[in-house]
Amino acid sequence: MVVEAKAVTRIEPVHEAHLLSYLKLSSAKIGLIINFRVPLLKAGIKRMVRGLDEST
Repeated sequence: MVVEAKAVTRIEPVHEAHLLSYLKLSSAKIGLIINFRVPLLKAGIKRMVRGLDEST
């Protein structure tokens, strides 16, 4: 699992692209982007799975 911590206004497509690159390079299957700049932490978590057409 790869975890990327951020403190940004919103998660941009470039952040998702970075995470996918990290997943490919590390051969990990699951990654999380955690954005700490949100009122509710649950709203700032983005889960991505390598090898699926759609991220969940």
